[in-house]
Amino acid sequence: MTEILQTPKLVVVFGGSGFVGRHVVRALAKRGYRIRVACRRPDLAGHLQPLGNVSQIQPVQANVRVRWSVDHAVQGADHVVNLVGILYEGGRQRFGAVQDFGARAIAEAARSVGAGLTHVSALGASVDSESAYARTKALGEKAVLETIPNAVIYRPSINFGPEDGFFNRFAAMARLSPALPLLGGGETRLQPVYVGDVAEAIARSVDGAVEGGKIYELGGPKVLTFKECMQEMLAVIERKRLLISLPWWIARVQASILELLPKPLLTNDQVTQLQSDNVVSEEAIKEGRTFAAIGITPRTIGAILPSYLWRFRATGQFDQRRPAA
Repeated sequence: MTEILQTPKLVVVFGGSGFVGRHVVRALAKRGYRIRVACRRPDLAGHLQPLGNVSQIQPVQANVRVRWSVDHAVQGADHVVNLVGILYEGGRQRFGAVQDFGARAIAEAARSVGAGLTHVSALGASVDSESAYARTKALGEKAVLETIPNAVIYRPSINFGPEDGFFNRFAAMARLSPALPLLGGGETRLQPVYVGDVAEAIARSVDGAVEGGKIYELGGPKVLTFKECMQEMLAVIERKRLLISLPWWIARVQASILELLPKPLLTNDQVTQLQSDNVVSEEAIKEGRTFAAIGITPRTIGAILPSYLWRFRATGQFDQRRPAA
């Protein structure tokens, strides 16, 4: 009897060329899915090709602000993953346009082709937040659930891993500066989560192994203050630096100047976000909307940071304790 081979599911990943995206694409490729990466600059997505087999990963042009490009990108999709988000506004890239309007556009496009949807938001998202970033993230979640009630929504805390914009940034500063700033005294509580664990959670939702219609909060196994995060990072790169407390008002003055740059290191909206803790809520824990419900044990920063921050040590690649590649 002739065996009929089924074509692997097609997964469209919006924002798949970014930091989180490359890990999601890798996790999906390992499962054998066909992957279409929808991004604004597909010509800059060549780094994704080695993550899968020949022709398994296909970058296509799409802009969430342009509805027809979103509709075109999802044609034939079995599942859609939305990773699109911005940390600061610039030009036409506004929080509302990308994280609210864009989220609805992707959800409506996915519904039109009968595809499932996994939407990645952010811990701290709230329609009542003073932060435009957090507020539009929450509005995006609302738009998604109104459009596809059984969508899976993830709210990860600060993602860390190779190429992250958090520990790498401060480690680079520590290599050059004798001191590091602690905004508001560094007392804000964070729950850094390994990007590989977030990617695995997303892949499991594509597998159909995660209950939809819920908002899951994804945080690492340990809650740390901003100051403790800096201390952990400095211990890994083996450098001693002064940690200087920076009052919020001074941070806002600096942010007002820095946000005038094309790629600001700090904005007033980010200062607003840092004034609130970024940890998994008690409600999510009680209701089973965390990694535990997905069957994933998140990894610690102590287990992961040395694997990529070794390059910031004084001896760099020649450090005898550097993990093998």
